[in-house]
Amino acid sequence: MSKFYVTTTLPYVNADPHIGFALEIVQADVLARWHRLRGDEVVFNTGTDEHGQKIYKAAEKAGLEPKAYCDQYAAKFHGLKDALGLSYTNFIRTTDANHIAAAQEFWKRCHAKGDIYKNRYQVKYCVGCELEKTESELVDGRCPIHPNLEIESRDEENYFFRWSAYQGQLLAMYAEHPDFVVPESRFKEMRTFVEGGLNDFSISRLSSKMPWGIPVPDDPEHVMYVWFDALVNYISTLGWPDESGPFASFWPGIQVAGKDNLRQQAAMWQAMLMSAGIEPSKQVFIHGFVTADGQKMSKSLGNVVDPYAIVQAYGTDVVRYYLLAALPAYDDGDFSKARLEEKYVHDLANTLGNLVNRTIGMSRRYFDGKVPSALAHEPRFTFADERGVQALAKAVTDHIGAFRFDLALETIWNGVDGKYGLIHANKFIEDTQPFKLVKTDPDAVAVILYSLLEYCRTVAWLIEPFMPTVSRRIIEQLGQSPDEERKKKIDDLLSWGGLKPGTALPEPQILFPPLAQA
Repeated sequence: MSKFYVTTTLPYVNADPHIGFALEIVQADVLARWHRLRGDEVVFNTGTDEHGQKIYKAAEKAGLEPKAYCDQYAAKFHGLKDALGLSYTNFIRTTDANHIAAAQEFWKRCHAKGDIYKNRYQVKYCVGCELEKTESELVDGRCPIHPNLEIESRDEENYFFRWSAYQGQLLAMYAEHPDFVVPESRFKEMRTFVEGGLNDFSISRLSSKMPWGIPVPDDPEHVMYVWFDALVNYISTLGWPDESGPFASFWPGIQVAGKDNLRQQAAMWQAMLMSAGIEPSKQVFIHGFVTADGQKMSKSLGNVVDPYAIVQAYGTDVVRYYLLAALPAYDDGDFSKARLEEKYVHDLANTLGNLVNRTIGMSRRYFDGKVPSALAHEPRFTFADERGVQALAKAVTDHIGAFRFDLALETIWNGVDGKYGLIHANKFIEDTQPFKLVKTDPDAVAVILYSLLEYCRTVAWLIEPFMPTVSRRIIEQLGQSPDEERKKKIDDLLSWGGLKPGTALPEPQILFPPLAQA
């Protein structure tokens, strides 16, 4: 059994969850679910980032101790597991005792390597990003990501990480692993940045000014800079520094992150790993930002879309489908309720839902409530077969492997080579008209409906990583047990003929009710 590890970034707990992070964690969930279908053992990590000045100030404003403040918000992020139908195995908080111990050990190893030193810290700083900013990164003197926040000027003595020492090693790693960052445009951006030279960065803060952080080993006057501390979660969640347990089996893994995290995930963290003597990550997938009706969303601006509210209005799998199908996997995308409802009606209710309902309904009506026997007949009465299903599955698999979740779903709906898509299946019903043909050639109708039922079963498994609840409901309506079937690997699940003739078909249930009832 192969091991697969995927992790999201850890969101700050200074505000409620928003749809941008929902996109990231749902994308990671697709990868985790797909690898489980392949028979892999999966660790899927997420959690919350709970240190730093931004959170310290937010807690002060709320009149709470920092830990109590973090507890409230961590629960809201953990609640996404049910709201979004997530299958993560690990939920780590950077205030967990095991993470604190791991971060301190990681510091000691970097220090022993000679990569941590003290120096004067004089820089412009964005509290929203918790990052230093150069003049070239500012627009009209402000951070373009947090334009409503004043840039702070800081002048104090801090510890620094010797990032400049790792330019050559990073570039060599990038050359050796040409798919280390996906998409290529982001990888090119990262290589260009590193080629331009790296500046050592501050990794501590004076505890007298900002006490909310992990204490620096052997120096109580300093706490760790939030980025240094938080990045260690990717290995502390696997039990590191114990290198004999899950860490040995699952590291390195794949990181899913937004484009504003590119530098931290693909260069800072990788250099830190090298310093600590740990193998770099396997791959970093970078997704874009999510806007709302054409407007940039920002927690600091207060115009974020609440994933809980959207799920309450439309349902978990509908929201998952929209995030994955309607938003480009590699680029920025726009969240629009109008577009969501359009996709709901066209893609889900009228295409997928209609096909499943009609196919099962006709099969029950014409063949005593059972799956018909598919006797040999003219090819024109068969919608799909082994070859067609395998072509569809390969295309979907390739897209998931490239993190193109949008293209994977587009393929399921539109097919390959102008065939085998959900839209073609509905057209096949209109072309063959089994509801009329049954009067003159019931054997042909048996072939038509068996091929459509078996096709629906195939599609149910292909959409399982994207829409797990809808997938389960389709499989149940085909008279099978999803839990029993899941004991098979995806290749077996996609083998033609998995639906046995004579299987009793339950009464079909509407998968996607009219929006007025949703």
